[in-house]
Amino acid sequence: MTPYKLFISTILGASIAGCVTSAQAKDKEADKLVFDPAGAKPAVMTMPSGEEVRYTAYENIFYVTNIEDSVYQTLNIYVPETLNRGDSTPIFLRTYIGGYMATTAKSPSASDATGRALKEGYVVCIPGSRGANTTITRDGKTIYTGIAPNGLLDLKAAIRYLRYNDNVIPGSAERIIIDGTSAGGAMSALVGATGDRPEYDEYLLKMGAARTSDKVFASVCYCPITDLNHADMEYEWLYGCTNTGVRHLDAEQIKISNELSAECPSYINSLCLKDDSGNLITADNYKEYLKTFLIASAHKALEEGCEIPDTIGIVRYAEKPNFGAFPARGGNGDGRGAPSFGPAGMRPRFNNNTDFVSDIDLDKYLSYVASVTPLKTPPAFDQYGVLIDTPTPENNVFGNSEGTPANFTDFSLRHRLHDNSVTLDKDMVNRVFIMNPMNFIFENSASVAQYWFIRHGAKDRDTSFLVPINLATKLKNSGFDVNFFLPWNRPHSGDYNLDDLFGWIESISDR
Repeated sequence: MTPYKLFISTILGASIAGCVTSAQAKDKEADKLVFDPAGAKPAVMTMPSGEEVRYTAYENIFYVTNIEDSVYQTLNIYVPETLNRGDSTPIFLRTYIGGYMATTAKSPSASDATGRALKEGYVVCIPGSRGANTTITRDGKTIYTGIAPNGLLDLKAAIRYLRYNDNVIPGSAERIIIDGTSAGGAMSALVGATGDRPEYDEYLLKMGAARTSDKVFASVCYCPITDLNHADMEYEWLYGCTNTGVRHLDAEQIKISNELSAECPSYINSLCLKDDSGNLITADNYKEYLKTFLIASAHKALEEGCEIPDTIGIVRYAEKPNFGAFPARGGNGDGRGAPSFGPAGMRPRFNNNTDFVSDIDLDKYLSYVASVTPLKTPPAFDQYGVLIDTPTPENNVFGNSEGTPANFTDFSLRHRLHDNSVTLDKDMVNRVFIMNPMNFIFENSASVAQYWFIRHGAKDRDTSFLVPINLATKLKNSGFDVNFFLPWNRPHSGDYNLDDLFGWIESISDR
């Protein structure tokens, strides 16, 4: 009998009430959150290789007691026939949030990380969550239920459900690994950075979430669209070099771009980020720091046999060049490349089989990125009412319950209202604050996940390269374990190169 089957036969013969503490059992509302294994359904999934993966499905489970939207506030749990590590098996939690929109609790897919997780013997949880497009009808009125921070709160409530039922759900809720892409990557970063933070307690209590921890073990963030209140300035500061070239902005757009770009240096400097050698990263040397990641990505691509045209700004030598000191590689002898918190296998090895990537013409490379997929027009994220009235998904998620979009930066609010004296109201300031993981990452923070896997494609223009690099660097500077890379020629996407991802998961699961 497999460990999983033995586990199920045991819990089916036991009283579920006996698996919770006496204090929880006295709380009738909490009793509604007790996991019921009676709904178990056997299932099988065929992988692309033809291999069959057998598992048990538990679906349509409500993770709060004060259910506002029964379509989205549920989760599904999938348990493979053989658990990877028995009761200590990690739980792989995949959110399908995209564009800050709602997502239902989905089934595992053989074509993404959920199917691979089941194949590897991990428990899989797929929660639904509300988003900018979710509505209910109350007293004849349409109510938008997914405005910020409700989508994040739903994920936190789902994690609390898993932790509350840790004694009866297979796997270990102490080893939850959350995975998301784009806005889902941002949510993964938020979940990873804000475990058990008191700023969310009042919201979660009102929802009827379990009164337990919502901290996770690790966060997997593909192209996270985050740091939203600084993302516009970061976008223009980086891509302003393309304004009169490939981007083809008009005079009004260039004016907005320049104004936003001018605000970015002070933000970069305020982060007090450091490279591997302890050198302060400022607006003056930041682009050199960015280039190290792109150079490492290009060199790895060359080593793997990729053809990289000279026209996109990559500079190569046939012999190993003598690099300068910035930024240093921590004395490992490799010369210039990705900082040491990148995975070792993704740093330039400088073997004799390829040219050496010695430099990059950043402006030329950014023009190449902009030529592949047209850049967003300024402001890229908080555009509502600035030059056009069309709101972005971010404007919608920061809107109100009546469905009216809203600005979430002082810059855009002032331009929309043509009043330089106005500022965001207190409620919006709070909502923006708790939707930015950068606000919660600091040294020795107990709320932050220990392990991070962050990927952002080297030709992904959906947000500035500064966003994932700042996130990764701040985490590293704060003492957390970070695996970060800009995969070459990769656009805005997620759940790719699953061998790397699950090799990393296996490595941290042994720690």
